[in-house]
Amino acid sequence: MQSSLAFILHSRPYKETSALVDLFTPNGRVRAVLRSARGKHGSVARPFSLLEVELRGRSELKSISRIEPAGEFNFLQGQALFCAMYLNELLVRLLPLDDPQLQLFEHYTLSVQGLSHGLPMQPLLRSFEWRLLEQLGYGFSFTEDIHGQALQEQMLYRLVPQSGFEAVSLVQSGVFQGADILALATADWQQERILQTAKRVMRQALAAHLGGRPLMSRELFLTQKGSV
Repeated sequence: MQSSLAFILHSRPYKETSALVDLFTPNGRVRAVLRSARGKHGSVARPFSLLEVELRGRSELKSISRIEPAGEFNFLQGQALFCAMYLNELLVRLLPLDDPQLQLFEHYTLSVQGLSHGLPMQPLLRSFEWRLLEQLGYGFSFTEDIHGQALQEQMLYRLVPQSGFEAVSLVQSGVFQGADILALATADWQQERILQTAKRVMRQALAAHLGGRPLMSRELFLTQKGSV
C-alpha cells in the first residue's frame, strides 16, 4: 500500500462503475483503477486539483483504495481550462509510467495554480513545455549551437530536435533569428515576438516526440479560436 499526492491527468470508463485513470504523482505517471467512479469517489476525483490517493498492487496497473482532496480546488474555465487540458495531454503522451518526476510534479502544481488564478497563460505553457523537455532528457541550449559555438544575434538558425540550433545561410521555413533565441535564455516574456518565438521552438521540439499524432487538446483549442 502506498500513499501519495496526485493529480488526475485522464479518466475513462472501466467495466460497469469503475474508471481507468492516469495519475501524475511525484513518483511519475501511474495507471490505476478507481472503483465507484460514479459514486462517492467520482465527486472527489476531479482533474487539476491536488489529491491524496492510496494505491495498492504491485503490477503496472494499480488500484485506488482511498482518494481525498489535498489542497484547494483549482477552478478552471475557458482558455485556462483548455491550457490545463493541454498540459495533461502532454504528460499522458510523453511521460513514461513509474518514472519519478518530483521537480516536474512541483512545476505542474504551480502551473495549474497559476492558470486558475488568471496568470498570463502563454508564459506558463512555454515554461512547462521546456521543463518537460528538460526532465525527459530532450533539452538543448539557447546560447550555443549544436557545435558549441556561441549563438550570434544577427544569424539565422534551424532547430535540430534533441540537439539544438544549427546555423543556416539562407532564409527558409521554420528558422529563427539568433537574437530571439538568446532572449529565450533569459525567459524574456515581456515581448510578444519572443513569446511567439518560444511557441514555435517548443512546437517544433515537442513534435519530434509526439509521433506525428495531433494533440486533441490543441485541436479543441483551435475550435475556440485560440492557440497553445
